[in-house]
Amino acid sequence: MGKLYVVPTPVGNLEDITLRAIRLLKEVSLILAEDTRTTGILLKHFDIQNKMQSYHKFNEHKAIAHIIDRLKAGENIALVSDAGTPGISDPGFLVVRECVKEGVDVECLPGATAFVPALVSSGIPSDRFCFEGFLPQKKGRMTRLKILAEESRTIVLYESPHRVLKTLTQLAEYMGEERYAAACREISKVYEETIRGTLKELISHFLKNEPRGEFVIIVSGKNE
Repeated sequence: MGKLYVVPTPVGNLEDITLRAIRLLKEVSLILAEDTRTTGILLKHFDIQNKMQSYHKFNEHKAIAHIIDRLKAGENIALVSDAGTPGISDPGFLVVRECVKEGVDVECLPGATAFVPALVSSGIPSDRFCFEGFLPQKKGRMTRLKILAEESRTIVLYESPHRVLKTLTQLAEYMGEERYAAACREISKVYEETIRGTLKELISHFLKNEPRGEFVIIVSGKNE
């Protein structure tokens, strides 16, 4: 019986990869990659010459049976996403769940993920927090915002640049524009930046400065 290794990859600076991750990516029989082109750049940088197979949200269900068969046949397989830890707002959960169900060993390496550095550097309490990932785009979005408005823990959200202003505006509508927050972009990259202030101040900033890069939004809990 083989083992599935869940391997975090850098969210920005390629030096953030661990020595163990490099070794395993060289040793496994196969690397399951969210996008083989993106992972190809990483492998080339570290001179890793190994076979890759595409594994993303559109082919997850179809690919799982084949992957489980290979693991049961004794192959060790690594699962990576484009950036960060697979399964955290990225493909990965389904294959891990199936491995657990089928008695296949799963080992997740500790490593890069975007929300932890964003949360710690925000200056907002990090002892208790809830990770929401991406808010629903349509159905259920308003319901979720209503629930989060009453949340006493720090709230962690992911957002793409073209929806940052919309999300900040809606957060202000439901939580009040004086609620304290931080918007962190381009974690571990050259233009990494954290903007801190009230939701009103954040909205004002991004009305003047076009949002660029992937964002983590940290919002203080109610009555914090």
